[in-house]
Amino acid sequence: MERVAGYGDPGFRVVERAPLLDWIDQHLMCGFAMLFSHMRMLLDVLPHPVKRLAPLTVPLGLAGCDGGLSALAPAGPNAAEIAWLWWALLAGATLLTLFVLALLLMAFGPPRAVSERRWTHGLGLGLSLGVLTAVLATGLWVGERILPRDDGAIEVHAHAYQWGWRFTQPGADGPVETEGVLHIPANRPVDVLVTTEDVIHAFWVPRLAGKIDAIPGRTNRLRLEADTPGALSGICAEFCGIGHAGMRFEVIVHAGENWPDALPASASDSDE
Repeated sequence: MERVAGYGDPGFRVVERAPLLDWIDQHLMCGFAMLFSHMRMLLDVLPHPVKRLAPLTVPLGLAGCDGGLSALAPAGPNAAEIAWLWWALLAGATLLTLFVLALLLMAFGPPRAVSERRWTHGLGLGLSLGVLTAVLATGLWVGERILPRDDGAIEVHAHAYQWGWRFTQPGADGPVETEGVLHIPANRPVDVLVTTEDVIHAFWVPRLAGKIDAIPGRTNRLRLEADTPGALSGICAEFCGIGHAGMRFEVIVHAGENWPDALPASASDSDE
């Protein structure tokens, strides 16, 4: 005699839930349909010139990524690696978003006979593992390329305090200490030894490298390298109290042949 499923059978509970799942599915589809309908109505009421200018919002938005504190306007090889990684992640995220939107649009079409393994194994496991592996491999590859190395790089010290920066760099007649201004040569690797005397700060010159924390009791090392002489901006990228917003500094990049003779003799000379 065949067994008849009863209320205690797990399979029977799935059957009981089927009407509820259908109701949720129907209401979700109705919600998405209403959302797309309202978006289309909004586009219909916009003047035609505004619609034609809509694509221009993309370059205008990207124009805001330029400037003295933009990591997308690299001025050195390490920053260029980070910017490349950012653009690669943006491109990947865009492709994934378009893929998900395409699947969403397909859900409004007629039913299709699709193998369950395609969803669970192909998209659920294969796609996820592929994306995560690519992101991890790319991040490790870029991270390894920007790490400091024992290659005779120039060492400078950056000491943080509430709310300023004190720098010590090698000069022609010995170490030179400056307040709020860091001096480095162009086209030469420079290792910044970052320390702090009070709370956690973060040293960041967006156009030269990533940021690194200044942690009490520790010395952290960050590799910088600038392509050309000039002036760059740096900030504290970790909230450190009421004076955090004004905790900025300047990086003066000198031509290699003028280093270190072009450095000021003291902090007071640098301020002048």
